[in-house]
Amino acid sequence: MEVQLLENILLAGALVLFFEGALYALFPDGMKRMMMSVLQTPSLNLRVFGVVSAILGVVCVWFLKSN
Repeated sequence: MEVQLLENILLAGALVLFFEGALYALFPDGMKRMMMSVLQTPSLNLRVFGVVSAILGVVCVWFLKSN
């Protein structure tokens, strides 16, 4: 069970690296614009978006693993 958990965590990290790298490779100017807009966004909004995203991620993983 512990080995499978570690494999899942490493797989998730690899997928994050892949998608983030693909976004920078395919849309470098768009990523720069997005970073500038993030700097202007209030911290509270970023925090709320982060918490909502994390909860959604956990729910999606739970749903996928339960079936």
